[in-house]
Amino acid sequence: MNGGGGAEGWELGPRFVARIAGLPVDAVRRLRAPGARRWADEVLDEGERLAAAGGRVGDLLHGLVGGLDDERARRALLRLRRAVFNNRLPADPAAASALVHRLDRAAGEALDAWLEGRGRLAEREAAGEALLAAQGERARGELRRLAAGRRLRDGLLLASPALDAQLDGWLAAPPGGGDKRARKIERSLLAYVYRTACKTSPFSSFTGVAPGTFARGAGQGPGELRSSGPWVSHPRLNVLALGRIAEAIVADPARRADLPVAPASGWGRDEDRVRYVRRWVTAGDDDTAVTFDAVRDRLFFLRRSGALDRMLDFFDTRPEARYGELAAWLARALDAPEAEVEEYLAALLHVGMVRVPTLTVGVHDTDPLRALGRSLRALGRDWADRTAAALEGPLACLARYPAAEPEERRALLAELRDRLAAIQRDLGEERPRVPRTVLYEDVVAPAVTADRERWDEVLAGPLRAIERVLPAFDLTLPQRLTFKGFFLARHGIGGRCDDLLRLIDDFHEDFFDQYLSFAARRKTFDAAGEYVPEENWLGLPQLKALDAARSAFIAGMRARWAARAAPTGGDPGELALDDALLAETAAELAGLEQGPRPHAHHVQLAERRGGGPLVVLNRSYGGLSFPFSRFTHCLDPGLPGALRERAARLRPEGAVFAEVTGGPVTSNLNLHARLTDWEIVCPGETSGAPPERRIRLDELVIEHDQAADRLALRAPRLGVEVIPVYLGYLVPLALPEVPRTLLLLSPTSMAPLDVWGGVPEGEPHRGVTRRPRVTHGRLVLARRSWSAPATALPLRGRGVGEAEWFLGWHRWRREQGVPDRVFATVADSGQRGATGAKPHHVDFDSPLSLAAFEGLLKDAGARVVLREALPDEHDPGTAADDGGHVTELAVETATPARPQAEGDTP
Repeated sequence: MNGGGGAEGWELGPRFVARIAGLPVDAVRRLRAPGARRWADEVLDEGERLAAAGGRVGDLLHGLVGGLDDERARRALLRLRRAVFNNRLPADPAAASALVHRLDRAAGEALDAWLEGRGRLAEREAAGEALLAAQGERARGELRRLAAGRRLRDGLLLASPALDAQLDGWLAAPPGGGDKRARKIERSLLAYVYRTACKTSPFSSFTGVAPGTFARGAGQGPGELRSSGPWVSHPRLNVLALGRIAEAIVADPARRADLPVAPASGWGRDEDRVRYVRRWVTAGDDDTAVTFDAVRDRLFFLRRSGALDRMLDFFDTRPEARYGELAAWLARALDAPEAEVEEYLAALLHVGMVRVPTLTVGVHDTDPLRALGRSLRALGRDWADRTAAALEGPLACLARYPAAEPEERRALLAELRDRLAAIQRDLGEERPRVPRTVLYEDVVAPAVTADRERWDEVLAGPLRAIERVLPAFDLTLPQRLTFKGFFLARHGIGGRCDDLLRLIDDFHEDFFDQYLSFAARRKTFDAAGEYVPEENWLGLPQLKALDAARSAFIAGMRARWAARAAPTGGDPGELALDDALLAETAAELAGLEQGPRPHAHHVQLAERRGGGPLVVLNRSYGGLSFPFSRFTHCLDPGLPGALRERAARLRPEGAVFAEVTGGPVTSNLNLHARLTDWEIVCPGETSGAPPERRIRLDELVIEHDQAADRLALRAPRLGVEVIPVYLGYLVPLALPEVPRTLLLLSPTSMAPLDVWGGVPEGEPHRGVTRRPRVTHGRLVLARRSWSAPATALPLRGRGVGEAEWFLGWHRWRREQGVPDRVFATVADSGQRGATGAKPHHVDFDSPLSLAAFEGLLKDAGARVVLREALPDEHDPGTAADDGGHVTELAVETATPARPQAEGDTP
């Protein structure tokens, strides 16, 4: 089986993760006002028919005006013509009819027919207020029913504790309360309902993750995923809470004396200095919903002294010494007062020359609370045993959490916070710090199976096609090329560097930090809309090739956009990209990307009108096991081993994949099972890998492979090339300098596919500009979109009734060709904070949804982008016990280094 890869062996990975929306699509259908939508359609259809008929009547009236000598009758006829032209009933229809009949019988009969129709329309319009009121009451009842549901409430408890605390009172109040506070609760609740039913970003019960397998003959092809059974909760403590406990322990001199200590890993003696990697940790804000401690590292030097040399010699013979033992020995050796020695060691601890590795949470501690308890008990001290025993309380809270009802869950979270604060107080902290978000939860849906051949037929061609040009969009490729250029400038073609730590420090100190500063200020396009080349201080031809590839794609998009006869209004349609554009872009990229390039793609399926599935590409990453790493603590226990086997099969001959962990864990996003056989241990890090599988940074060298014109990281001791991989979910720029630099030699990449960058917008139609859907074959690269300032939207005006307002939105939607359901992104000069760019689902069939959307537009200068909801509710998803669910697949692709035999199981 070649997985659709053809001669090159490209394949779709054997496993995937299905990210399944927490609520079925039916949940949001019940929030609509179908009667009001039918009413609006009828009113608008009849209004359009009467407007056309009124035009013909107006022409007849115009012919009558010219022959009138009676000025009074002439003015009356003009007023009537104006009313008919504007599709409004005249003040006195009977008098108007009599006047026209007196002048022209045929015109009078035409006017009578129009007046009769317009009268019926007026009656239908008048029925709108009562209809919307009744349907709004029914929809609010459905919203209240959803608000009481477990799946929504479980997620709300963690995502918005403040809203969760208000809901019981809101539910207990009489329906239909219209005060400002109730409307705010309603809008917030609606946003979470739509997020849970229409989006697929895993967070608690808002989105479940289902392990998926592509299997031969599974029978379930595209659009046929089935997942039946209960969803299972997997809560974990926020690792920052453990960090605060560790800080309290280290801060107490008595307890610190019992802790094993070690010198900074990777230290070395120069002639008059000791060098090592110093690590700085900047604490995050515990009061924000999402936070983590920022970590950075840098090569640091201390002047050699008798005390420092003696301490380092001591560690040669006592690598497992405790802080108190070191202090006592150093006091005796230096014949110095203990207080003076304690002050000296505290200073070394502060600058990171001495470290306490015992209390560090490792990336592979997928149960960090138990891991800390084991570390404390291993100390063999009464206080440590007491603290470990106290951790049993939080562990019990976590164990009870999955089965707990909402009220008990609230109590458990409060108890968890209290217990963590009590542990810190027992350790001497007068003001305990517990993160606002104390617990994270992943929810696992039952496993799904998909037919390999049928899915391969749908996915393989589109994904292979787009992977050719992904490097042009990769945000990290310019940095990788710059590092290579820096290396060649220092060590020459075919050169080698044995002091990797010094190279990394020089790279950042002499070049990279300033380069990043300039690159961060670079605008991708100038004021005239022209592409601005990457910063290329070293004059690298590879960076010029990257710029050429981007320019080729932009020019091709501009040409195809200009050649398209875009409609001034209505549906913007579709722009199909031919293979020639991708081939031209890929040709410019030839030679820039060497080595294995495993990819992860997030895709959804939609039905194309006229047959055949569309593959909607949401995002793409380069890297190994990315769809699975974050969820390895809660998926099949056998998955990590299977992923390691697959990684071994994908590695090039003579090379190994080795994990770069990224330093101390300050975010749950970095926790995962061990997914590679090897691990690179950077200075200041502690590894739990088997000793024979650890590769220290100081035993690595970098060589320039002249034949392939690439940099290779090698481990001479092992006789292999080492390919670094990062398996966490933090962006590389959030990592310390050493691991971040190693990733410049890895297949990690970030390639947001912005196909419209540098392509001018079309002419606005009544303030709204449009973009068509962009496709390549069956692959959707960009959804249809509409962009407008808030002032161009039919927002509710003062004194406007519900029916008139609802009708105005549908009149605007029809004119602009906007579909019934969209995702709206609001930009208002950063007033929304970090979550401002998140898309909000808007359902035009729901007055509640439209009102909630208008509530987002707090700034008159806001600009809104609407994107089609693709897939829509009728498109393929996952069939579960409670109905159909919107689903996104996270799949892997790669070219194996060695071909797989027909009978092999990946």
